Amino acid sequence: MYAKFWKRLIDFTLSILGLVILSPILLLLVIIGAVKMKGNPFFVQLRPGLVDPKTGQERIFKLIKLRTMTNEKDKDGKLLPDEKRLTAYGRFLRSTSADELFELVNIIKGDMSIVGPRPQLVRDMVFMSEEQRKRHSVRPGLTGLAQCNGRNNMTWEQKFEYDLQYISKITFLGDLKIMFQTVYKVFKRDGINEEGMDTAMDFGDYLLKKGAIGQDYYDAKQQEAKELVKHL
Repeated sequence: MYAKFWKRLIDFTLSILGLVILSPILLLLVIIGAVKMKGNPFFVQLRPGLVDPKTGQERIFKLIKLRTMTNEKDKDGKLLPDEKRLTAYGRFLRSTSADELFELVNIIKGDMSIVGPRPQLVRDMVFMSEEQRKRHSVRPGLTGLAQCNGRNNMTWEQKFEYDLQYISKITFLGDLKIMFQTVYKVFKRDGINEEGMDTAMDFGDYLLKKGAIGQDYYDAKQQEAKELVKHL
């Protein structure tokens, strides 16, 4: 009953309250972000969400975040590496998870839940096994079991194990525990990035680096991801 009905009602209610209570902070972050990023303070990215029962495929939605990186490019017009575009202000947003606050809008819209598997990139999804993609049988979350057990400082396999563990038994007390553990993690600023990296490595890059897949397979899956979002 909780997972099928009450969870969505609680998500909607708490997200509305959250936006109202945090509105002064959110407005301030938007203003500062517009100045620091010299323009649009928002970052919108396509992410796979809950599986559509009609098509059997993940619904692709637009995730809303505050920008943490500039759009600086090299002489050839290509974006600079993440570590060069990630600003001090951006690092602050990530360390406090303040860049995630506007995902409350996604929760209100029904794209996400407060607690659930974190929505990964479309180019991560195409590399997931059928078992791993079962994580999309529930709405993705603002936080999840993986986040309160290490955030980004764990392997992809560990993240998916936690996601599958979460969807196997969704309870109110379980969600409440994850929320409190996440707040504790955020205040500790623990496990924000992979060790030695400014941003987390994509799943496909991770598999390629460890030798689990070949370059041809990698290239084919990257093209598949591009096709999935081409007309969205």
